[in-house]
Amino acid sequence: MAAGAVLLVIFLAWFAGPGLFGITNDAQGTTVQAEVVQPAPCAGGGATETVKFEFGGKPMEGSLNGCGHGKGERIEVVVPDGASGDAVSVHAADAAAGASDARRPLGLALLVFSCFAGGMYVFLVLRGPRRLATA
Repeated sequence: MAAGAVLLVIFLAWFAGPGLFGITNDAQGTTVQAEVVQPAPCAGGGATETVKFEFGGKPMEGSLNGCGHGKGERIEVVVPDGASGDAVSVHAADAAAGASDARRPLGLALLVFSCFAGGMYVFLVLRGPRRLATA
């Protein structure tokens, strides 16, 4: 019975998808065309370029965490939802921010081990204390 419950939990966790372990692949924003206004060389770390784009019917400027583009080059950027004002931070549309796909198998493995440990605990509690045989 316990083994069946463990298998059911593992099956449901696997098909619940990446959202169960906090992994999301959804883009958080809107993809727009932008033009590089102030390029940055890739000589050092932390290069930031200035781009201009139209968002919500208004022209806006933002900072792009990237380098190596030419002045006037058109690129696709993702603008965060609810962005307003002059200091908008955008990122390249083809860049993936964040999640490592190794988290899902690791989370599932930890779930399997915890189910196994819980099942062993229930087995030991139901079995009761062992009495030593006297000779």
